[in-house]
Amino acid sequence: MISGRGSGLPGRGWQRLPPVRLASWIRWRWRRSLQLRVVASALVVSLAVVALFGVFLLDRITAGQLRTQRTAAQSQYTTVLRSAQTELLRRSERTDEDIRAVLSGLQNAPPDAHFELSRHGGRSVFFPVEAQRADVPDALRDLVQDTHHGPKIGRAYTTMSVHGSRVPALVIGSQATSTYDLYMLLPLSSQVDTWQLVRRSLLFTGTGLALLIALVVLLVTRQVVTPVTHAARIAGRFAAGEFAERMNVDGEDEMARLAETFNRMAANLQQKIGELQELSRVQRRFVADVSHELRTPLTTVRMAADILYAVRADFAPEISRSAELLQKELDRFEGLLVDLLEISRYDAGAAVLEPELIDMRDAVLRVVDAVAPLAERRGSQVVVQTSGSGQLFVEADPRRLQRILRNLIFNAVEHGEGLPVHVTMGADEHAVAVVVRDLGVGFRPVDAARVFSRFWRADPSRARQTGGTGLGLSIALEDARLHGGWLQAWGQPGRGAVFRLTLPRQAGGELTSSPLPLEQPPVMTDA
Repeated sequence: MISGRGSGLPGRGWQRLPPVRLASWIRWRWRRSLQLRVVASALVVSLAVVALFGVFLLDRITAGQLRTQRTAAQSQYTTVLRSAQTELLRRSERTDEDIRAVLSGLQNAPPDAHFELSRHGGRSVFFPVEAQRADVPDALRDLVQDTHHGPKIGRAYTTMSVHGSRVPALVIGSQATSTYDLYMLLPLSSQVDTWQLVRRSLLFTGTGLALLIALVVLLVTRQVVTPVTHAARIAGRFAAGEFAERMNVDGEDEMARLAETFNRMAANLQQKIGELQELSRVQRRFVADVSHELRTPLTTVRMAADILYAVRADFAPEISRSAELLQKELDRFEGLLVDLLEISRYDAGAAVLEPELIDMRDAVLRVVDAVAPLAERRGSQVVVQTSGSGQLFVEADPRRLQRILRNLIFNAVEHGEGLPVHVTMGADEHAVAVVVRDLGVGFRPVDAARVFSRFWRADPSRARQTGGTGLGLSIALEDARLHGGWLQAWGQPGRGAVFRLTLPRQAGGELTSSPLPLEQPPVMTDA
């Protein structure tokens, strides 16, 4: 079973919830509980089957009772009809009292039957007197009085008044003589009571059977769902880093074998994760050690290279060119070494934030000025814009903020294919954002998260004539996270790329939204 603890949803207090929240709670329980869905489905199907069976059974019982009652009533009516004919032929006077005497003396008459003896075109006499002419349907009267094909016995179902209430009744009628018609009205009160008893019995029995089936399904699913729920809970703890968690193995059935398999899988995963963690630790240590060890020889080589570069005009052309290439590659190597050292600080958890109150507009403009020579060589124009009129002051580490902006704007110019690069700034009450958009080669949307991976390139086959060490965006992401901010990317091949930096106004603050959209550029005003 699934517990509501920690979910913010009600437990036993669901009865006090308003209708809207109660409906939400029911939907939440329905989505989260396999056992609830199985039991509810079994209950609904059981009720449907029981209802169909009950309707069929009640219909057959009702039809059987009516058929039996109709056969018996018709036999009794035949006897009564002969008795009435004999009495009517024997009596010369036929006043209402005489007719009522005939009706009261009918032989083999059912004790609860009512009779009507009606004269053609005249009055009707009833016995008992509470019967009414309207109790006999007009269609039956027309059938009885139609003598073109000889006298006939007709029957119909109707309702009649018995002790002040209307009850179902069977009416049988025929011509008694050439002058009188005899109708027998037989109340079906006992049959109705029987039908109601059967209906109640079917209702209670069917409901009880459906509930019993639901209970059986509940017990069966509980035996299956409980181990699965326990496995899900153990898997959640395992995913949270509690690698020592294991399932209890009880018995030798399918669930026990599932628990054994899960435990073997967990043990293998724990071993592999440990190996990967150790490998990652060794790799980080190796990078840190190599980076530090290379600083001393790099310093020596740099000193010698600077001397050669300073006097390159005295050398032969090919040696002078070699000194320039040496200086350029040393700059690249030194940049890579600085980035590796910075990455090793983040891996070791030694990065420290030194925040100051900074105007984001000034920080962006300084980076734009620094990137101007590169933009001129590439033929790109860097357009700085501001969205809205909010203050752009933010609490940030100046060195790390400059590094983030430099990485974003330099990358946009390098990969912008000579097209304009738009740098947009915006702010709201809680955050300040910078969006850098280029219209160059771009990248696939599925690569939006991979662009921040170390040494990743959108096109691995492209010659590395542009770009830096491949660590710039990875370091920029770590710098943004150190501030409690976001660094996000979006792009499409041939349509360029968009990078959005969002920082809380106070370093380490919590972000819930960004002042600027990521995919599409907003309406801007020049800064």
